[in-house]
Amino acid sequence: MTSAFDPIDLSGTPLANRIAMAPMTRSRAFGPGLSPTGSTVEYYAQRASAGLIITEGIQPSAVGQGYPNTPGLHSEEQVAAWRRVTDAVHAKGGRIFAQLMHAGRISHPSVLPDGLAPVSASAVTPGGQLYTHDGLVDFVTPRELTGDEVRATVADFAAAARNAVDAGFDGVELHGANGYLIHQFLSPNTNRRTDEWGGSAQARIRFAVEATKAVVEAIGAARTAIRISPTNPYNDIAEPLDEAEGVYLALVRELEPLDLAYLHILEATPALRPLTLDLRKEFSGTVVLNAATEGPTGPGELALIEDGVADIVSYGALFLANPDLPARLRAGGPYNTPDPTSFFGGGDKGYIDYPALGA
Repeated sequence: MTSAFDPIDLSGTPLANRIAMAPMTRSRAFGPGLSPTGSTVEYYAQRASAGLIITEGIQPSAVGQGYPNTPGLHSEEQVAAWRRVTDAVHAKGGRIFAQLMHAGRISHPSVLPDGLAPVSASAVTPGGQLYTHDGLVDFVTPRELTGDEVRATVADFAAAARNAVDAGFDGVELHGANGYLIHQFLSPNTNRRTDEWGGSAQARIRFAVEATKAVVEAIGAARTAIRISPTNPYNDIAEPLDEAEGVYLALVRELEPLDLAYLHILEATPALRPLTLDLRKEFSGTVVLNAATEGPTGPGELALIEDGVADIVSYGALFLANPDLPARLRAGGPYNTPDPTSFFGGGDKGYIDYPALGA
């Protein structure tokens, strides 16, 4: 029986185990031009025992930034800074993918440089507020991307993927989940277009498909992955399950021939397990699952690999607080408790000071 501690070949990239570190925004890109710092190098290197590290969301372009102090991969200084991170992870035997995240409408002019404003599939204002350097502010109405701008954004993803490879990453994961730009094209409440990028399910998946194809062309399918979160209401997304089933099955069917490194599914609720299993049937490659749980993903989710529900299980908050999580899961604990007050922004406290076993 396959277990979480068995190795796996990820399209030619050998992973030591089937335990992944999920992407988690930390808002600590304090280096020049929104680049990672020495503390970021230490943070990821501490967690190199993961079979696969998936980084925090990294904006592929300046307008893709959604929150203060999130890193980019669209400048030479950013590439050089990320190279220090990947070198440190590889020196410890780890593997690391960069998550490319365009926030779209989940942004604010005060966060963006050079007079830029948030953009999206359609000019639909999200509900809620965004944390900025000036505190909480109401979201603004995003500008609807023109057809030419949609194609330029696709090219931005490809350029950032090439930068990721130059920075030493083993691959990239496109963030198509959690209400960010790719998800905004997929969802009917945020995509009200009537051109080739909206309307029918087939049109709404086009941006996700074209961005993925562009990245595959830029760096190869073995280095390309995508994350999705069907029906996830985060960031004011509304996807009725009966419609979402058709959209995401159509999306995965379009992606299947590309032979991607993996498909990463975030389950919004336990009720979505049947859809997860249906998507798994449509996707012949590696499936990474961030399972729906009452609390943080824990040791109980290791059974998802034994049961064949997933090939790899991704852990978020528990990995944040336990840099040596695979060893702790094998030993049955104990586990450090995550401190939510230090999740976003701040210094090294709650970032690189969680102790390893025996420390």
